[in-house]
Amino acid sequence: MTSSTSFRERIVLYALLTSLTSISIDALLPGLRQIGADVGAAPPLSTQHIISLFILGMAFGELLLGPLSDAMGRKRALVLGLGVYALGTVIAMLAGSLEVVILGRFLQGVGVSGPKIATRAMIRDQFEGDAMARVMSFMFTLFILVPMLAPALAQGIIALGGWRSVFAVYLLVAGLLGVWLVLRQKETLPADRRIAFRPRLLLANGRRILASARVTLLIVATGLVFGVQLLYLSTAADLFLDVYGIGQTFPLYFAMLATGIGLASFLNARLVERHGAQAMARAGFIGLAAAGLVMLAASIAWGGRPPLAVLMLLGFAAFFAIGVLFGNLNAMAMRSLGQVAGLGASLIASGSSLVATLFAIAVGAFYDGSTLNLSAGFFLAGVGALALAEIAVRADATPVEAVR
Repeated sequence: MTSSTSFRERIVLYALLTSLTSISIDALLPGLRQIGADVGAAPPLSTQHIISLFILGMAFGELLLGPLSDAMGRKRALVLGLGVYALGTVIAMLAGSLEVVILGRFLQGVGVSGPKIATRAMIRDQFEGDAMARVMSFMFTLFILVPMLAPALAQGIIALGGWRSVFAVYLLVAGLLGVWLVLRQKETLPADRRIAFRPRLLLANGRRILASARVTLLIVATGLVFGVQLLYLSTAADLFLDVYGIGQTFPLYFAMLATGIGLASFLNARLVERHGAQAMARAGFIGLAAAGLVMLAASIAWGGRPPLAVLMLLGFAAFFAIGVLFGNLNAMAMRSLGQVAGLGASLIASGSSLVATLFAIAVGAFYDGSTLNLSAGFFLAGVGALALAEIAVRADATPVEAVR
């Protein structure tokens, strides 16, 4: 194998491992109603929690597997994560009740944090500068394709084998990626560069990170933005069917809205050096709040059922704003982390996932078969995150010093 082929193979592997998160969310959306009909309701739990509690599991996994990858090596942490993911997949696939499905999904979320965190660390271990940008560009291309294609492919799988067949595919994909990783990927973190897993040290540094008002406020702001996306993912299949009678063609409309995030991220990469992350983020917050406000007004005017074209146009605008926000918010939060960037990245990912889950569950509980719920979510997330970010950028930006 040539070095060029080896490079391509590694990047494809990293991209597929990272995309396991998106696949685990998006591919299940067409099957949520079938799951509810098959295993029944279990108040206060609903099929919305099949998505939101997966993200809650990620919040716990990101907090644990980030430091573990520094202590035991990237490869072992990744394999550990895939093992937990596989266990959760089997539990959900064989479940006879909604509670057990959700338990399996929570474990899937914990496990998928291994590929998500460890692949980022592997890239950081091996690449920097232009090479890292090249790697991330390739992976970003896949991220655009996954949410566009996953629901459509999953709908075909569900039609042939029911919702449990999606979990069988999850298990197969995780197994194949695990074997590929073990056989072909070398460890990227040498033993002499590993950091011992010391809970007291992690807690001390974690307290220092969260004591930074700038970092903490931006974590919450990021969580609100992620939360409204999670709210949409949790309710989209129901919303399109309840309001517009769209079932079989739902993946097409889902893909159309997903292109808003991809297009915005592509344009943001070109504009952020000229205008700065702070200005781009402010524009994104205002755009998200404005799209939500106009959608809310349209929803009220049409009794919670605005024309489909209106929903698609305003939804595309909202997701375009979200696409602008994600990269800029993370960059702004990471700026003050200094020597604790590794643990800080885990805390940002975990904290924002926790906030997102709470936001999606709280707002999602008011879903009434109309577009009012989603419209209000867009508006609240935009206004709330804008207020937090404006306070954050005025806070002390001195880099956090590590406790050693």
